[in-house]
Amino acid sequence: MKKSILVQLLIIQAISAASVATQQYVHTQNGVVKGHNAPNVSTVFEYLGLPYAQAPVGSLRFAPPKQYECQDQTVVYDAATWPDDCPQTDSKPVAYPLATPQELRIIANFANENGNPQSEDCLYLNVWSKKSSKTSKPVIVFFYGGRYSIGATHTPFYNGQYLANSQDVVVVTVNFRLNIFGFPGAPGQSQNLGLQDQRLAVEWVRENIEAFGGDSQKIILIGQSSGSVAVDFWSYAYVEDPIVSGIVSHSGNVFSFPINTPELSYQNWYNASANLGCGDSGDVLACMRNQTFPDILAAAAKVLPPPASSQARSQPVFQPMTDNVTVFTDYYERSSSGRFAKVPYILGNNENEAGYYKIAAFAKGVTLSDAEWDAFNRQCFSCANALEAKNRAQFVPTFLFRYFGDWDNLRLYPTSGAYHGSDLEMVFGASADVSGLPNSANENTTIALVQKAWAAFAQDPVDGLTNVMRWPRYVPDRNTTIALAQNNTPTAILVSPSQFDSNCSSFQPTYEAT
Repeated sequence: MKKSILVQLLIIQAISAASVATQQYVHTQNGVVKGHNAPNVSTVFEYLGLPYAQAPVGSLRFAPPKQYECQDQTVVYDAATWPDDCPQTDSKPVAYPLATPQELRIIANFANENGNPQSEDCLYLNVWSKKSSKTSKPVIVFFYGGRYSIGATHTPFYNGQYLANSQDVVVVTVNFRLNIFGFPGAPGQSQNLGLQDQRLAVEWVRENIEAFGGDSQKIILIGQSSGSVAVDFWSYAYVEDPIVSGIVSHSGNVFSFPINTPELSYQNWYNASANLGCGDSGDVLACMRNQTFPDILAAAAKVLPPPASSQARSQPVFQPMTDNVTVFTDYYERSSSGRFAKVPYILGNNENEAGYYKIAAFAKGVTLSDAEWDAFNRQCFSCANALEAKNRAQFVPTFLFRYFGDWDNLRLYPTSGAYHGSDLEMVFGASADVSGLPNSANENTTIALVQKAWAAFAQDPVDGLTNVMRWPRYVPDRNTTIALAQNNTPTAILVSPSQFDSNCSSFQPTYEAT
């Protein structure tokens, strides 16, 4: 027997005999995986770039994901390198008026402007697990936002090392396809491929997470922005087999933003294919599969969004469409009648979501009044969450939060406030890495508070927040909205939902773009 194979077999035997939660080497369906110390927290093992699907290239481009198949179980996979980002059109830095010195760095880390390498071979996930004797740890799986157009796991914004260390939970972040590659809209084909990627990734977690010390019966999903909408989509699509035991939505749900009709998605697909010389009707799939991914991205970028798009948030061209499999046309009826997975739900948003969107609008030459921005905050976030919380609370334990933190090191400009995405650093705890500036004492205390709460929910989605944090379930006419870091005070206080949803009586949810 060759020496290298003997070494691998000895490693596998050692893994089988040891406590997996403390191991650098773990055995998965991918074979033996080697982790390494997280860069800033040596008590955590970090496993980067674990494939959960075959590379979506060739005949798998614009097709549903296929499960990854390990070709040689005796080869140790060194999980030391971040996966490439899925193909996307890079955002450009914006010199916003009165921007703070850290604004460009924060936006770059949030909006994926760090110049990471891109590849269609991008369907990978990352795992963080503390070196502890604890087994059966709760598992937190995160989906990034980015309007289904940008986003990746390779950023300090979503690095799981601090959360895994502070709460001894297993943290997983997932790459999934975006833009025309994730949501092509090709007629007669399977739709919403990026959402299907997410499902396959969580199925991989269910099958393998015990090797990292996790409990496959204690998996929760967390999403932010479009990722938050995606985890809400999930709850309606997988009623019978949700896999997860709880869901957390940060700044978005099925009522927040319009999605594409099939007709619009088909039109966008053909516009892109025509830009590439592949034709504007019929079966153009073979031609599209013969193009380079940069050429496809360039052709997709020329396709204009529908004219009815909001000035505050431009409509993604290639995004989820209603297929009545993964995304539906009747969410109001489904929500109000309880036709969703019966798992506990946390949802909430930030006090000034528009604080981030103003920068993107400025880049396009759009200036809106304060009243228009307030209306945007209500329509997409406060009122959408009020509706979903009210409906969910009739059927499952539901918790509604409002985040107010306005920390010096995360501020984008003097009045950015608690802007879209800023609450994530209370979960991941990487404010200093994101901004390059130290945290304040109150900021650190708030991070500890939120991490403790989300870990309690992951451990026990039904009663964890009530028993550990003393936070009540949402009731519309009682002081049950959880206000976090109001006036930068590192506590949670309970306030009336009417403080934020009193102007929502005329709210009309919109599912599809026209």
